[in-house]
Amino acid sequence: MSERRLRIAHLYPRLMNIYGDRGNVLALVRRCRDRGIDVEVDELGPGDTLASNAHDLVFMGGAQDRDQRRVSEDLLATKGPALSEAANAGTVILAVCGAYQLFGKHYVAASGEQLTGLGLFDCWTEHPGPSADRLIGNVVAELAGEDDAITLVGFENHGGRTFLGHNAQPLARVRSGFGNNGKDGTEGVRYRNAFGTYLHGSLLPKNPAFADMLIALALGETELEPLDDEIENAAHQAALRLTGRRR
Repeated sequence: MSERRLRIAHLYPRLMNIYGDRGNVLALVRRCRDRGIDVEVDELGPGDTLASNAHDLVFMGGAQDRDQRRVSEDLLATKGPALSEAANAGTVILAVCGAYQLFGKHYVAASGEQLTGLGLFDCWTEHPGPSADRLIGNVVAELAGEDDAITLVGFENHGGRTFLGHNAQPLARVRSGFGNNGKDGTEGVRYRNAFGTYLHGSLLPKNPAFADMLIALALGETELEPLDDEIENAAHQAALRLTGRRR
């Protein structure tokens, strides 16, 4: 049995799973097992509690407003404190789209209803209203603050505009697409080893370097042994070409 083990918590897999977000967990599992790393996935839904030190990596995907509303109260009541403790301790967290919005300070929906967020990220999201254009399309962004530049590709579709606080660090800088709000050139947010992003697609299968970065952080390793990423790199390059044609 391998001495290396990755414990993953997948939050609300049935409610928060749009545009193939579940594929991010599948990619993590596959990349671990191809390296002989034992991996366990706990699916936690409404009513399930989360222990702050029980997992090495936490993932939550996106959803439409009605499902975000269903998840919001349960997230705060059953998982919020543990998520905050885990983030402060350096646990790896990946929050996509709707999860990203709920992990901020608050989310104002198109209806004007305000959902209280976890406050894990120093950001907030506001929807301009039902008549406003959605931010839709392919995205290319460069990871911010890393010595070795990682290019991220993905697909965004969100009505909310997210704004970062003064102490927030963006995940990436937009090269093509809208990103957080279509104005300031930022995409996503990072707090320690917690990451928020609008990128669907799924994100990690098309961005193997970023997937490996998350796995290495979760395992406390500086470098992972390489894999044959011919298919993943082809998907990444195809996304770059598609974005270039639509630019």
